[in-house]
Amino acid sequence: MKKLMTMTRQFRDDENGAAMVEYSILIGIIAVAAIGFIIGIGGWVTGRFTGLCAAMQASGVGTCATGAGT
Repeated sequence: MKKLMTMTRQFRDDENGAAMVEYSILIGIIAVAAIGFIIGIGGWVTGRFTGLCAAMQASGVGTCATGAGT
């Protein structure tokens, strides 16, 4: 019985599992924020190149390739 009580106290006082869950949640939040940031920057860059392409076509300077491999 004493051994069971000792194991119960050790389990109660062990904070490694809680810390691991907290770090996992933190890493998840950072990953979601990074992916969102990258997607946002990608959209901004695409918009800038689309605007540049439209301006070039409007001024008659040249044509822009659209899509991959063209």
